[in-house]
Amino acid sequence: MSETVAAPAPTETRRTSLFVPGSFPRRRGLIVLLSLAGGLLAAYAWSAEFVDHEIGFNTADTLLGHNPQTTPISGVAAGVVFAFVTGLAGSFTACNIAVFGAVGPLVGQQESRRQRLRHTVEPLGWMAVGMIPVSALYGVIVGLAGTHMPQFSTARPAGGGITPRIAQAMITFGSVGLVMIVLGLAALGVIRDPLAAASRRSRNAPLVLMGVLVGAFLIGRPYPLFRSLFRHAAITHDPLYGAAAFTLQSLGNVLVMAVLFIALSYGAGGRLQRWLAARPGRAATLTGSAFLVTGFFTLIYWTVRILGRFDYIWFPTAPWNS
Repeated sequence: MSETVAAPAPTETRRTSLFVPGSFPRRRGLIVLLSLAGGLLAAYAWSAEFVDHEIGFNTADTLLGHNPQTTPISGVAAGVVFAFVTGLAGSFTACNIAVFGAVGPLVGQQESRRQRLRHTVEPLGWMAVGMIPVSALYGVIVGLAGTHMPQFSTARPAGGGITPRIAQAMITFGSVGLVMIVLGLAALGVIRDPLAAASRRSRNAPLVLMGVLVGAFLIGRPYPLFRSLFRHAAITHDPLYGAAAFTLQSLGNVLVMAVLFIALSYGAGGRLQRWLAARPGRAATLTGSAFLVTGFFTLIYWTVRILGRFDYIWFPTAPWNS
């Protein structure tokens, strides 16, 4: 009688950090390729005009009660309100989409709804631990030296080309995209977990890193409403105001994500947990693909697509973006 040979099981290792579950899928190369294709498609299709103007400006206009583009910020108090509202309005700009890569790995890890709610709010708190210091520190720097920074300038190079402000955005978000790609490859077991050592000292180190990335969005953000806030903070020369305004900008940025995250975890966390537990490797697939798609999108959108827009290289333009 012939014996039935069982199919090889997915690679099993122990969890090394919050984003590396320890059971890896077999077709990791295919997942990477599909994630790259998803990131490319998103970068090609993304319409900054629609998101920034139709969603961002209209939301800020409704909440503020006036046109945020044409009405100057009248003072520190108005600037604080402007910071939070425009941060909320900018929740779905291209740079903020990257933060959604952290949602998949954290949903549905506890049995009861009360546990899921608590263990959903807790990660958001640890992300704030990384986000707030970066946002506040950058606000202080802008308050002290903002008028001399690339983001303050509106000058264009003679003969066209990439402005210092756009170059700063490309470097910042290109770096964020690379970090997300590394996290995705580690989650799939393609490379060693770079957060393993830090996670042994603190389980929540990956969440703090995600918060740092969210705070770093301000360093490169070319979003028009943020530029208005940036220039006001720079002209005011008040580092405390800069710190408060930039912190509120970041908090407003992640508020919608936090609400969606809590709703997903509280409403569907149990079903998602059971689905992930049904087959080893599913958690790694979800985590890795989430990071890789957002990482490839961020890197391609903020580097390759911009180089294409300035005719340094070729990159296809969607008809609705021409």
